[in-house]
Amino acid sequence: MAEAAAELLERAARRDAALEELRALRLALQAVSPAALRSRLGEHHLGALFGLLGVNDREQVSACVSILERLLQALDPLYVIQNLRQELQKGLLHPDDSVKILTMSQVGRIVEDPAAVTEILHSPELLRQIINCIGGEKIAVAKEAIKSLSRIGQSQEGLEALFGSSLLSDLRNVMATSDVVRYRVYELVVEISSVSAESLNYCADSGLIPELIGELTGEDVLVRATCIEMVTSLAHTPHGRQYLAQQGVIDKISNIILGAESDPFSSFYLPGFVKFFGNLAVVDSPQQICERYPVFMEKVFEMAESQDPTMVGVAVDTLGVLGSNVEGKQVLQKTRSRFQNLLRKIGNQAKNAPTELRLRCLDAISSLLYLPPEQQTEDLLRMTESWFTSLSSQPLELFRSISTQPFPDLHCGALRVFTAIANQPWAQKLMLNSPGFVEYVVDRSVEPDKASKDAKYELVKALVNSKTIAEIFGNQYYLRLRAYLHEGPYYVKAVSTTAVEGAE
Repeated sequence: MAEAAAELLERAARRDAALEELRALRLALQAVSPAALRSRLGEHHLGALFGLLGVNDREQVSACVSILERLLQALDPLYVIQNLRQELQKGLLHPDDSVKILTMSQVGRIVEDPAAVTEILHSPELLRQIINCIGGEKIAVAKEAIKSLSRIGQSQEGLEALFGSSLLSDLRNVMATSDVVRYRVYELVVEISSVSAESLNYCADSGLIPELIGELTGEDVLVRATCIEMVTSLAHTPHGRQYLAQQGVIDKISNIILGAESDPFSSFYLPGFVKFFGNLAVVDSPQQICERYPVFMEKVFEMAESQDPTMVGVAVDTLGVLGSNVEGKQVLQKTRSRFQNLLRKIGNQAKNAPTELRLRCLDAISSLLYLPPEQQTEDLLRMTESWFTSLSSQPLELFRSISTQPFPDLHCGALRVFTAIANQPWAQKLMLNSPGFVEYVVDRSVEPDKASKDAKYELVKALVNSKTIAEIFGNQYYLRLRAYLHEGPYYVKAVSTTAVEGAE
């Protein structure tokens, strides 16, 4: 098979290779491993195939792209950049997007290879064309370009090349293409900035990060909504948060939230600004963030209490994130009856709201109620129990009724709530005292699909792994749960059949 492929390859290397020969080669290569071709593959073969891309024949171009995809896998990335540099440059300028994607995938391999990436840094023309691909109409090409440039920006030499040379002008030129492309460049810059304090300094000194922040705090509400997502990504790193604090950005965001009352267009950007503080609270300190920026908590409660489903959804997500650790739970507990009242509303939404909001409520409830075993003090257990009882007059029945509905997403969401509380003694007692609940847990017939079976298995695992389960549930139920765990999520009991003489 390798012999036949090699022979077809020789024929295709002639510039006048017919389309039938290219089709035959494409077919032959599917049956041969790239490694088997390596010794027979010469520069002239690849040069000829790249040359065949320069025709106005979509079928020929498509065949050549498929062939080159297969052949280039056999080659080391260092070989590709050293011997096919001109072909890569032409590929990035090709009018057909499939050729650009092929070329960008090779660039992706090169930048991931420590030996090959230095070669690309000494190819300013190739780098310039990769930058220009950010402005391409095809999002797949732009994304590959961003990914490759982000990887290049992870070294000192790469940072120098992108921000300390004429390539910075190319980045600025491509930004001027459109608003969408400008945001793509910001996305790239934020990705690079997130690597280290040094990379952030390069991006800040280039003027691109200050420009992003200028747009965030500017007057255009739609631009604000887009930019806040990128600034939130920057805040995920300690050096990013430090930079934002030093530049007064966090205070500015807080002031914008404060002034949102009088802004009729605030609904465009408020969700993103609130999410920013929610993320900040989790990666930093919930107590410090909520004390320093009280407007954040006030706005979350206000949104959760509103009638606007979009605002309620964002508020519920934020409460779930905020309450995902013990410090955040304690911050919420300090608001006393206001949060307890809000829990009643969230429980009601989990039962009656449109499906998407119900799912978000279920996820937030799971996050709020979960307590790791090592943090289960008496006070915290009392708190999660009081939160659970605030959700509804009969919360266990509420989630059980959701878990029996024929919608897999809701079914799994309700099971995740049970899993969140499964290791807490008060919840185990509730489950045991609820008629038929334990039977429901060990009943495999109620799980119709893989996701549901997995979710039920996680619940059983959480129960079995709890230190208090054997004592509270008793030996009989405990052994049934252990058997379920041992059998795995997809166990099906064998049914024996007896043949009866004379039966049809």
